[in-house]
Amino acid sequence: MNNPFDTIDARLSNIENLLLDLRTNQTEPQATKKTDSDLFTIEEAAGFLKLAKPTIYGLVCHSKIPCMKKGKKLYFSKAELIAWLQQGKRKTITELQEEAKNHLINKRKRG
Repeated sequence: MNNPFDTIDARLSNIENLLLDLRTNQTEPQATKKTDSDLFTIEEAAGFLKLAKPTIYGLVCHSKIPCMKKGKKLYFSKAELIAWLQQGKRKTITELQEEAKNHLINKRKRG
């Protein structure tokens, strides 16, 4: 009869080797991953924002979204898109209450 601990040890070694292979054979190398300074095409921007391309074109037409145009191509900075999204952030009730409290305190100090 085989020793069950030998079987467990062999299986753990196999799992460890598989994990090491997964770690070294990542599908996308670190050097090709996009950073915040990368530029998106309109298709990539639409995917990133989860909006349709015609919606993106409409926002560009009304200058509501930051973009760059070179020739007939539109480009979008990931960092600028993130900042644009954050401008639309709605404040929580707690944030609004704190802002109102600070406004009243400042008003009393001046008056």
